Amino acid sequence: MRVARRLDLFRGYLGTEMNIRLTKMREEGKDVINLGLGDPDFPPPQHLLETLREAVRDPGHHHYPSFYSNKPLKEAIAGWYQRRFGVELDPESEVIPLLGSSEGLFLIHLCLLDVGDTALIPDPSYPSYEAGAKLAGGHVESVPLLKENGFLPDLEAISGEQARKARMIWVNYPNNPTAAVAGREFYEKLIAWAREHDVVVVHDTPYTEVCFEGYRPSSFFEFAGARDVGVELHSLSKSYNCCGWRTGMLLGNKDVIAGMAKIKSHADRGMFYPMQVVAREALNGPVDFMEERNRIFQERRDVVVEGLRQIGLEVGSPKATFYIWSTVPGGYTSQEFCFKVLDEVSVWMIPGSMYGKYGEGYLRIALTHPVERLAEAMQRLTKFAS
Repeated sequence: MRVARRLDLFRGYLGTEMNIRLTKMREEGKDVINLGLGDPDFPPPQHLLETLREAVRDPGHHHYPSFYSNKPLKEAIAGWYQRRFGVELDPESEVIPLLGSSEGLFLIHLCLLDVGDTALIPDPSYPSYEAGAKLAGGHVESVPLLKENGFLPDLEAISGEQARKARMIWVNYPNNPTAAVAGREFYEKLIAWAREHDVVVVHDTPYTEVCFEGYRPSSFFEFAGARDVGVELHSLSKSYNCCGWRTGMLLGNKDVIAGMAKIKSHADRGMFYPMQVVAREALNGPVDFMEERNRIFQERRDVVVEGLRQIGLEVGSPKATFYIWSTVPGGYTSQEFCFKVLDEVSVWMIPGSMYGKYGEGYLRIALTHPVERLAEAMQRLTKFAS
């Protein structure tokens, strides 16, 4: 049986393939340390677990989600944005809940691209940006993220022809995989560039609440004119340690929000109602647990950065995210090094080439293990390098 040819346009996600391989290694008795999984090992706060438990037990909460008004959830999202970022959003026209931000980053291409339209996608970046654009029939143009530019896109290096053809540009800060951050000067330039070229900005920002040493990442909408030119994706997954709950949001430009609502009216029937209840509780509730969680992530960051530097790798100390972006040793491609380390000392790190051409020469580590386990991984790497 023949499937659609569009499936030949992109690769399957390496994370899924590697989970199968790592599971097999464990079944063979190997003590694998998986530093590739970007899923926090902290549980959701206890009050949210209790809220979810009670909501699931209510027999009236199991109809089609569209049976219920999602206005309270939209209002909770808008209220959180106002308190966290000082941004006023209209809950009805500028907010839409998502079944995790991953749903939004796939469907947004159907909303913005006609067949043959160009999407500007950073390189390196989360692979699903490219896959989503190609599934929608779009053409992908890569925008390099280079160390010398702080892993920010050089907007002036985008040719006039590329800008003329582009319908959308992906931006993701704090960044996965590089852990880079962006500031006011960059966002103001981006807004002016997008307005000049009539390009929609899609800002993917699920890591704003994982940050260190007093740094507080911004929302795209904190800067004048942003909602005229773009939208922003956010999520409870990383903020509230609940990746499996699939609770996200898209915010911003009214025309894009309306288009996404039309698509979603066919694509799904809304968020499971108990999840709406617990999402409202999260967004309206205390966030003091984040301080201690971030302190632990910072401690883990320092252990890994020091361990990598001791074996001679070049690595920064990120201000946000739970990722480390490091060079690989000379003489290896990123895949050669990561797979050799896996085979010899059972530590898995993601090759930077998985994230694009300009990810070659790097690797990504997720800080989603206790500090003792990360220290052991660094010891194994030291042994491998000696």
